[in-house]
Amino acid sequence: MMEAYWESFAKKNGLDLECPAAWAFGDGAEMADRLGALVVNGVKTATCAAHCVHEIEGEAIPQVGEYNIILDGKNEPLAIIRYTEVELVKMNEVSRDFARSEGEGDLSYEYWYEAHVNFFTWELGQYGREFTPDLLLVCQRFEVVDVFELYE
Repeated sequence: MMEAYWESFAKKNGLDLECPAAWAFGDGAEMADRLGALVVNGVKTATCAAHCVHEIEGEAIPQVGEYNIILDGKNEPLAIIRYTEVELVKMNEVSRDFARSEGEGDLSYEYWYEAHVNFFTWELGQYGREFTPDLLLVCQRFEVVDVFELYE
């Protein structure tokens, strides 16, 4: 389904690109559904990831102009995004504006910080690493360029 979705989008938009990476937000189906819905509804226009996890997993840092497919909790496509800004920022130096653009909770910096301390503590623990406030993040802003609709 992912390939067909991408091929349809690429053809419609005159793109000659291979199917991009497809991924879901967070640490499970519930979070993937909740955050994915925020993306589809235009509330969530940014995300961040621990730079060290990119290194550990050998995953390239997203580039401006690159596309990704966002998945829901069942690993089904929700939308295609295109990165508009990517920068490396220490977690304790992330701006209030960026935190708000992540679209979570009450949109406050305090909510964002606490939620991300919890998430990164969990995620880094999977790799035997500890969270520190100066954790280097890959901060990514994006735009939704297509919302998946199932045609029957």
